[in-house]
Amino acid sequence: MRDTRAELLLQAEPLIRGRGYSGFSYADLAAVVGIRKASIHHHFPTKADLALALVGAYDARYDTALAAILAQTTDGVARIEAYGRLYLGGVEDDLGCLCAVLAVERDTLPEPVRIAVTRFFDKHIAWLEAVLADGLRDGGVRADVIPASSARLVVATLEGALLLERVLAGTTGFRETLGALCDALRPPRAGRVART
Repeated sequence: MRDTRAELLLQAEPLIRGRGYSGFSYADLAAVVGIRKASIHHHFPTKADLALALVGAYDARYDTALAAILAQTTDGVARIEAYGRLYLGGVEDDLGCLCAVLAVERDTLPEPVRIAVTRFFDKHIAWLEAVLADGLRDGGVRADVIPASSARLVVATLEGALLLERVLAGTTGFRETLGALCDALRPPRAGRVART
């Protein structure tokens, strides 16, 4: 039996990630899924309802991925690197991060969607801050790193690289940016000469 709701979410996500919230309509989604617009309204009465469901599903996928990263390694920089690799799919698929795409349209989003997007980023920043703080305690992260501001820097760098490398160097450029970010978080090696 066809799970129409799940199929709608599956097909709506790349539409929003590629065109933005304002740039896609239920007519677009109906054409892709092969159903009438009225059928979409049965599952998601409003576009905001659909966006909220998408953010919820996206958030749940990230929760699973973040838990897996914590289980795989205790090294702080390795965790940041693994987190950064989660963005690679967006570069490969030529799609922006769902929540970043929505954030661009913040002023025109319905308030519940705006709140959900804010919560998504708040959660990620808190997770990264905890990872960096743990890395400071065990010496795996450079001693002068400030977890709160550096967590925001990680998100800003990765979101910016996702946007930029979709039009520049693709996955190669993204991997280079991720590598530079991780290098900047590592403690200096004994005997290594600083670059000037």
